Amino acid sequence: MSQADTADNRLGRRFAQLKADSKKALVTFLTAGDPSLDATVPALHALVASGADVLEVGVPFSDPEAEGPAIQAASERALANGTTLAVVLDMVQAFRERDQDTPIVLMGYLNSVLAMGEAAFAQAASAAGVDGLILVNLPPEESQPLQQALLAVNINLILLVAPTTVSARRQLIADRCTGFLYYVSLKGITGAGHLDGAEVQRNVAEIKGMTKLPVCVGFGIKDGASAAAIGKIADGVVVGSALVATMGDSGTSLEQKLTRLAEQVTDIRSGID
Repeated sequence: MSQADTADNRLGRRFAQLKADSKKALVTFLTAGDPSLDATVPALHALVASGADVLEVGVPFSDPEAEGPAIQAASERALANGTTLAVVLDMVQAFRERDQDTPIVLMGYLNSVLAMGEAAFAQAASAAGVDGLILVNLPPEESQPLQQALLAVNINLILLVAPTTVSARRQLIADRCTGFLYYVSLKGITGAGHLDGAEVQRNVAEIKGMTKLPVCVGFGIKDGASAAAIGKIADGVVVGSALVATMGDSGTSLEQKLTRLAEQVTDIRSGID
């Protein structure tokens, strides 16, 4: 498999354009189906309008292993609303009615894909307009069957590197990854606050020596200041828990949530730029 095989999809074109413009990618995450099924598509459009370059859409799962309290609670609400993988794909298809350009990456757990079947998932995701997939609990050594199914429909399989990943394994992950490589900035869960900029800089520099792919950094980035610090190091920043918390605020209407999302993304965008 070649990293070039999936370079000519929305994700590859978006990163190429950002590089040409000397800009860093803002990747935003929301949990699909939270706080309601009809909130997700308007929220995705609001993120794009405010400056998001790539949309990560979380597929809720009952036993998330990497998520902090905000995303765990969002998954529970989304599952209670009846959000399944098939429903998430319907949401992507609905988003595509108005936006054919913004890359969408699904983020979730291997269990959901195996339940649908790898080949069936790849076909359904392609038809809906998905560009990439991140599965937090997929070992790279076991990724090839799914990756082949995704490559056949021009969908990227994006892999993660942690601070604790040893160099030989980082190289294996870099070789198998397509789209962009996701560096988890800290030892902990999503939404944690103990970001060590010097350690991130060392690790991102090492990873960039192993791959030509863009390297995006997530976990612990909450606002314009933290995004600005990471944006100097990486090709893109991933922001999730802070946005998920806005969607989960039970004291606000959907309109108020979308306004707050726009304010947050505008702040983060200005920090990166």
